[in-house]
Amino acid sequence: MLNYYNRLSTEIYAFDKPIGHSFGDVEYYSHRLSNIDGKILEPAVGTGRILIPLLEKGLNVEGFDISSEMLEVCQRNCEDRQLSTHLFKATMESFRLDEQYAAIIIPTGTFLLLEKREDSLNALKNFHQHLTPGGRLIVDIFIPKKFPVGQVFTRTWELPAGEVVTLEEKLTDVDFLNQVTVSHNRYEKWRNGTLIQTELERFPLRWYGVEEFRLILEALGFEDIVVSSNYEYSKEPGSDTETLTFEAKRKK
Repeated sequence: MLNYYNRLSTEIYAFDKPIGHSFGDVEYYSHRLSNIDGKILEPAVGTGRILIPLLEKGLNVEGFDISSEMLEVCQRNCEDRQLSTHLFKATMESFRLDEQYAAIIIPTGTFLLLEKREDSLNALKNFHQHLTPGGRLIVDIFIPKKFPVGQVFTRTWELPAGEVVTLEEKLTDVDFLNQVTVSHNRYEKWRNGTLIQTELERFPLRWYGVEEFRLILEALGFEDIVVSSNYEYSKEPGSDTETLTFEAKRKK
């Protein structure tokens, strides 16, 4: 079965992007959340790369993920640092909690992993319902700039135990009408020249235009929408934009 963030891909994610590793997002989210008085929720929390720095700053952050492997690593990372939080398995489009949050954050384009538009809309509705009136949603998206269909990109990691992991990533499909790309990734772990583990991963991304996403948020009951470019608050997007961050409030 092709899926994403199973055991091997999680191991490489944790190795390649350790706790606190930043694309500019750790500092950005730390700053934007510094005045939050209340609980914060991070869907798709992963290994805790961002959650843990926020906890260490004294913020009250909880998280969930669809990947059991990611949650195991996140829980272990929290315990290693003697940090306590609530972690649970769930999906963005269907989670239900008897609780509302002062902020919900989805950094680093993870929201784009929701391949079906219906799931994306249900997730945004879910976020809205789980925010307090005036609560903030902060979500990163990006727009692909290149579509090298059929090309294979390879990366290699040497692990501390001496094992080698290779990743072959191939963009297999681009649906411009529905704004979806699909890549197939093959992870292989080698020890002394022998293949000991392999994993296939189907990696979909659904992207949105700037005004399209703004209109979706407005239609779902969000207001005071600010769009930022490359983790510079309220900087207008331009040709150099890699990451777009939307910040919006649930209407009071």
